[in-house]
Amino acid sequence: PDKLFVCFQICFLLFAVLYIVSYFIITRYKRKADEQEDEDAIVNRISLFLSTFTLAVSAGAVLLLPFSIISNEILLSFPQNYYIQWLNGSLIHGLWNLASLFSNLCLFVLMPFAFFFLESEGFAGLKKGIRARILETLVMLILLGLLILGIVWVASALIDNDAASMESLYDLWEFYLPYLYSCISLMGCLLLLVCTPVGLSRMFTVMGQLLVKPTILEDLDEQMYIITLEEEAIQRKLNGASSAVEYQTAELERELEKVKSKKTNLERRKKASAWERNLVYPAVMILLLIETSISVLLVALNILYLLVDETAMPKGSGGPGIGNASLSTFGFVGAALEIILIFYLMVSSVVGFYSLRFFENFTPRKDDTTMTKIIGNCVSILVLSSALPVMSRTLGITRFDLLGDFGRFNWLGNFYIVLSYNLLFAIVTTLCLVRKFTSAVREELLKAIGLDKLHLSNNPRDSETKPSANGHQKTL
Repeated sequence: PDKLFVCFQICFLLFAVLYIVSYFIITRYKRKADEQEDEDAIVNRISLFLSTFTLAVSAGAVLLLPFSIISNEILLSFPQNYYIQWLNGSLIHGLWNLASLFSNLCLFVLMPFAFFFLESEGFAGLKKGIRARILETLVMLILLGLLILGIVWVASALIDNDAASMESLYDLWEFYLPYLYSCISLMGCLLLLVCTPVGLSRMFTVMGQLLVKPTILEDLDEQMYIITLEEEAIQRKLNGASSAVEYQTAELERELEKVKSKKTNLERRKKASAWERNLVYPAVMILLLIETSISVLLVALNILYLLVDETAMPKGSGGPGIGNASLSTFGFVGAALEIILIFYLMVSSVVGFYSLRFFENFTPRKDDTTMTKIIGNCVSILVLSSALPVMSRTLGITRFDLLGDFGRFNWLGNFYIVLSYNLLFAIVTTLCLVRKFTSAVREELLKAIGLDKLHLSNNPRDSETKPSANGHQKTL
């Protein structure tokens, strides 16, 4: 009982920290204008709390796999330590079951409720208010649940049409919900298969924007002079523009914001120290390249293991259990490397998700994101985080066998699906990286030859007039 109480306290404190962090993240992006009327303010507040809970569950699902790996290594290093006796296999197994339960709850109940509750107005003929909106939301949830259950039942009947499978569909708790969550997990893994390679190549650009690049063969003073002249020219146009031409004024204001942003970046580069410019940036780029190369190498090795050993399958073996054997060949160092790669893949998948053209307008903006878009982002991150442990085990990043309902997915035992997933991940990641680095080489070659000034791209903005260093306008 004492151990259970200690475990409950630790889990509660960790989830409370995750909830607080998630709340600050969501309120940072939430549009402030949503809190105007009393009734709508209550609805938005309830949806905000549900979205915060979902984001905290997503963070817990991401942290659970690294926590399990490091817990196993700690139990192996200090098996008789009194202060870590609460850290055992039953606790880890219970946490995986709780993560699966809360993921199902958020995905199928809380987030649909938050969305329908936010969009509801109450049935016609009823008195308007919170109760009428709750009633409409519950009715919509019941109809949605019947629709989803019917679709899954028909899909299962078409794919696996035998008596045992049809009878098992009537068992709602033991088969139906895990089967439905298995389908969602497969969709999440397919989404990760698209987002992660794009994110791995996009990470170099993102870090290049956050860090200060080395000033090799560049004159920052000349660039500052040119950008200052351009800012002054746009400002003069804006002051002399007629108020009747609203479109031209808005266009000039956008151009002025872009120029100011470029000027801020140049000022930051000028103020950066030589160590920050010439050491931090190359070190981070090399580190990203090493992590990406190790990820592709581990996937390639996992493909070989799949071809020669059946136990390499995600459902191939039950595993030695928590605290009985190391899950990594290199012990604690290998476990630390696995944790770093898992976090790196998660960050890359999120970056790749928002880099896809289909989800570009889905990106949250500071103090300008509606509650509907926040709910959509929370659902997307929940799907990605729930599929991350499955993808890590499928790709061979870690040998930690999934515990709880995370390991009950039927498609994990299909050799052809798992092998195809590994092959596609390795091929797509390699192609994205090759395309990324060859495009950079092409740009640098054009700059070295001087063809970059011709603006050979198809962007219509390339033909606009730009101020030269002497203040005159020139048309390219």
